[in-house]
Amino acid sequence: MTTRSPATAPAPATVTWAGANARRLARQHLHPDAAATVSPFAAPGEAVAAMLGAHAQVLSAAELSVGLRGDGLTRTDVRTALWTDRTLVKTFGPRGTVHLLPAADLPLWTGALSAVPAGPNPFSKDARMTPDQVEAVVAAVGDALTGTELTIDELSDEVVARTGPWAGDLVMPGFRAMWPRWRQVLHLAGHRGALAYAPNRGRKATYTNPGCTPLPGPGALAALIGRYLYVYGPATPAHFARWLAAPKRWAAERFAALAASGAIEEVTFEEDGPAWVVAGDTDFPDAPVRGVRLLPYFDAFTIASWPRERLFPGAAWERALGGGQAGNFPVLLVDGVVAGVWHQRRSGRRIAVTVEPLKPLSGARLRDLEEQVERVAAIMEGTAELTVGPVTVGPHA
Repeated sequence: MTTRSPATAPAPATVTWAGANARRLARQHLHPDAAATVSPFAAPGEAVAAMLGAHAQVLSAAELSVGLRGDGLTRTDVRTALWTDRTLVKTFGPRGTVHLLPAADLPLWTGALSAVPAGPNPFSKDARMTPDQVEAVVAAVGDALTGTELTIDELSDEVVARTGPWAGDLVMPGFRAMWPRWRQVLHLAGHRGALAYAPNRGRKATYTNPGCTPLPGPGALAALIGRYLYVYGPATPAHFARWLAAPKRWAAERFAALAASGAIEEVTFEEDGPAWVVAGDTDFPDAPVRGVRLLPYFDAFTIASWPRERLFPGAAWERALGGGQAGNFPVLLVDGVVAGVWHQRRSGRRIAVTVEPLKPLSGARLRDLEEQVERVAAIMEGTAELTVGPVTVGPHA
């Protein structure tokens, strides 16, 4: 119990990692104990909002991430929300990577993302664009995509026609080829609300203008930080900066301003020291997490939860983290921490799931795992067959 002196401000609350981890799982409807979670998410947009975006470079992984947080959601529900109902949008999100975002939140997201300072320019001097050229390309992308859907080659032709031959110079290193100069700001056009993905045309991706007007940057950033802390707090400015791929000093300044306004408050987060939560949001579970969960590639929980060494303890750091990059492996959670990896192979409706735990699983854990595999199969609209592989203890096992 904290002793308070009338002459001093109250000491910050202390939050354990176990409590923080349990609350993060509960708020994303991933806690193995259903009684500990918030109400189930009935729609894909609700689930995606709760996780602050679903990484969608591999769309099937995003479908599973969303389904695992929902109440009876399947991959068809996610696809319907994305391409028919348009309650989800596939676009460039945090870190410039492809995400699913709720359409209702797109003005907030684009307002916040477009206000994040750009880092050092990674391109050679002869490939770079001037600020005026960047603005011209973003405007051209938005104009070209308004009311239509274009492949990347079609969009490139339109951008060059609207700006000038310089935009089409093949100076950008791409996959097995050089790309036109303008492609370096493709993700920025997404962050500005001028571009989002449309349904594939055959095997080719297409893009469209989502018709989004970004909210003013300061307010959007404040709201995004509040949402981030609600889902993943306690967190430090450095945690937020890494999640967003933003400068650490800039993030620290944003947190300081929100603290001064009373919107967020400081807590003590075990060995990490000072960290932050939404003001007044200091209730955390006492009971430890018990149970099993399967999470796919690049699940938001594994990417955004810190400190990472607590989520990936011991051998999990080497086997499941992939050299410090979370998301490279689908993971097995046992009692709230990474305790193995898994993979699947699909043939028609049959889904062969192989789980490789880091330690032998008890009979109760195996029964929990069977239930999780059945849930994965239901979300992916298939029939699962589970194999528990050999215990793996290292990156090359």
